[in-house]
Amino acid sequence: MAPDSVDGGKGSVKLLADGYIHLQWLPGISIEVADARAAMSKVNEVCQGVPHPMLVDMAAVASVSREARSIWSIPCSASRIALLGRSPVDRVLANFFLGVHIPPCPTRFFTSRTDAMEWLSADG
Repeated sequence: MAPDSVDGGKGSVKLLADGYIHLQWLPGISIEVADARAAMSKVNEVCQGVPHPMLVDMAAVASVSREARSIWSIPCSASRIALLGRSPVDRVLANFFLGVHIPPCPTRFFTSRTDAMEWLSADG
């Protein structure tokens, strides 16, 4: 399946053949509340009501507004969420979100795609 662009064009969502959702944000963007809402809407649309584990590639995202972070506390069609980043800034953004908001499903930050995918595939 080809990736579906998130409204606003700042990212894309793809349901992979192995059943994982891949949400990829473009490098250098600032994520605002409308972007977060559009991404969650696209995830729900792609999943068609069936929960899937989701990899969120947030490497090199410039910033995430407080209001956008609050949107990600709302349940969506993701059963588990692995946040994938590369830089200390990515880790700070993820840890801030995880420290302030209660994610709707198990959520962890990773700097290794392999580790993230192994965690997503683990039971419970």
